[in-house]
Parts: sequence; C-alpha cells; structure tokens
Amino acid sequence: MTLTSHQSLITVLVIAAATILTRALPFALFPDNRETPKYIVYLGQVLPYALMGFLVVYCLKGISLISSPFGIPEAIGIICVVFLYLWRKNILLSIAGGTMAYMVLVQTVFS
Repeated sequence: MTLTSHQSLITVLVIAAATILTRALPFALFPDNRETPKYIVYLGQVLPYALMGFLVVYCLKGISLISSPFGIPEAIGIICVVFLYLWRKNILLSIAGGTMAYMVLVQTVFS
C-alpha cells in the first residue's frame, strides 16, 4: 500500500504530536514546584527490575528442553551476561557480550 503525499504528511504530523505529547506530559503532570507522588517514585524504583524479569521470561518462553539443542545456547548466553556483569559491572557490555555469544553459538555451533 502506497501513501499519498497528504497521507504521509498527516502520518508524520500525528507521530510528531504524539512524541511531543509523551515527552512533555510528565513535566506538565509533575512540575518542579510540587513533590512527586509516592506511587510514582515507587514505580520508578521497581519497574526497571520488573521489566527486566519480563524480558527474560519473554526471551526464554519458546525454549524446548526436550529437543535439540536443549536450550544450551540460551543458557550459555545467560551465563555470559552474568559473568560479564559480575566481572566488569557494566550492564551494556554484559548484554552485548551475552547477545554476541548467543548469536555466534546459534549461527555456527548449533546451526
């Protein structure tokens, strides 16, 4: 499906408006002169961990432990992430290293 120039312009304007709204809304709802509500502070503390747990479960949901390769590349990738984080204390390095280890294993060893 091809969009006309008017449809493309409207699409870009709607996306731009939504982006500006989502960027400005927190500043409008929680100005500097008022204290941030306790539940927002609480959510800011617990949601990053909850989302990481959710992402781990989502990434591992399709693993079959009864058929080859039995989740071995995923387990090695997780071990790489944990090892790199404990060694360097850098989350970006550990995620990138674990992802690279997993991709190399899947593309070469377990293909």
